[in-house]
This record gives sequence, structure tokens and C-alpha cells, in this order.
Amino acid sequence: MPEYKLIYFNAKGRAELIRWIFAYGGIPYTDERIEKDDWPAMKSTIPFGKLPCLVVDGKHLPQSLAMARYVAKQAGLVPECSLQSAYCDAVVDTLTDIGMELFKIHVMTDEEEKKKQYAEVNQKTITPALSYLNKKLEDRQWIVSDKITWADLAIGIIVGGIASRKEEFLKPYPKLASHVQKVASLPKIKEWIDKSPKTEM
Repeated sequence: MPEYKLIYFNAKGRAELIRWIFAYGGIPYTDERIEKDDWPAMKSTIPFGKLPCLVVDGKHLPQSLAMARYVAKQAGLVPECSLQSAYCDAVVDTLTDIGMELFKIHVMTDEEEKKKQYAEVNQKTITPALSYLNKKLEDRQWIVSDKITWADLAIGIIVGGIASRKEEFLKPYPKLASHVQKVASLPKIKEWIDKSPKTEM
């Protein structure tokens, strides 16, 4: 098995999905968390100068979703069917886009502008996406295939993370809410959640 080291700040952010996949697959890795003050000196050593970065047997792999997809394959969380694999990508990409839009709103200082932007994103992006996922889960156990995939873990961490900050966020989506809880209750995921460092983000 390759030797893995995941480099990121001491935060969940873009690295947490990768950590969940490692945890689910029981894959050993070094979880290297750096302080922001140390980042400027380290930046030039990282491809594209961005974190997270996954080091595989000494080779650096950048881009968080590329890392997550690679690790998901090692953990058996990517369907063999090419179309189902692409559907996994589509779910994760959609949820990642939503997470990024909400983060941009979160860091705004004008409260009125925050409310305005959230209402717009909710109508145009969040509601259609979550309604679709909720409907898909009405007649299936997992979101893409008859087995758990990394798309299910992405739902658990991204949708679950938003719901933890926004009261009643998932009230209109009961199937999705149950799915989030189911994923978080998976033994290896629950073990990671319980033991992982508690961080602000």
C-alpha cells in the first residue's frame, strides 16, 4: 500500500471529505496540519501553491476533488460503471459548488447583503439540488448505486455541515436529512468524527 500524507491547515475545509474517505476505507495516512503562520514559507514547495495537497509515496497530488476521487478509488467507493462514476462526480461537484457559494456569503460583513445573497443562492441553486437528491433517496438506500459511494460521504459532510450551522435547513428534505444521519452513523465515520480535532471551520 502506498504511503499517504495529507497536508492542510488545522481545519475541516476542503480536506475533510478526503479524511472521511480515508477513515471509511481504513486506509492509514499522516494527517499533517500546518499553522497559517507557517504557510508562507511552505507555499513554494506545494504544486500550484494551494492546500490541501496529498503526498503519495513522496509525489504531490494537488486539487482537493482529484485527491478525494483518487482516495475513493483506493477505498472501493467509486462504482465500476463509468456512468455511475460520473454521477458520483456530478453530485460531489454540485455540493462543492454550493458549499463554496455559502462560504462566500458567510464571510460577508453586510448582514442585509448576506440575506439577499442567501435568498438568491437558495432559490437558484440549493433548492433545486437538494430537492433532486431528496427525491432520488425516496426509493434507494444510496444516492448513485446499490452500494455506498464517495458521493454519499460528500452528502454526509457537506450537507450535514451546512445543516449544523443553519437551523431547519433540511426540514423540507426528510429523506436527505435521514441520509445525512445514516452516513454520519457509519461506524468508521462516527469513530473519526468523535476523535477528530475540533476546529472552528
